[in-house]
Amino acid sequence: MADDAKAIVATVLLAATAGDMTAARMILDRVVPAPKDRYLSMSITLPDTNTPEGINAAQGVIVAAVAAGDMLPSEGAALSALVEAQRRAAETNDLAARIAALELKGTRT
Repeated sequence: MADDAKAIVATVLLAATAGDMTAARMILDRVVPAPKDRYLSMSITLPDTNTPEGINAAQGVIVAAVAAGDMLPSEGAALSALVEAQRRAAETNDLAARIAALELKGTRT
């Protein structure tokens, strides 16, 4: 197969230049691959995410950054998931504190 590789590539190139869209897609997928997540350092300033208001504001900042093209949608989704995890953790802590307070109140009566 290695001996035929040049001939195969030449045939696919000819087909692509003749208008064969499948051949063109094969070539373009190799020459210009679909973009992946970038590994560049980026900086975005989020509000404090320790309050419900801050979490809502942080999600708004993320959406605005994606809408403005400053952040890829996949990056926005990943960052939004982190903020959501923070929200769930805060919610869990709040519920645990409420349950503890109710249990303490129940033992006093």
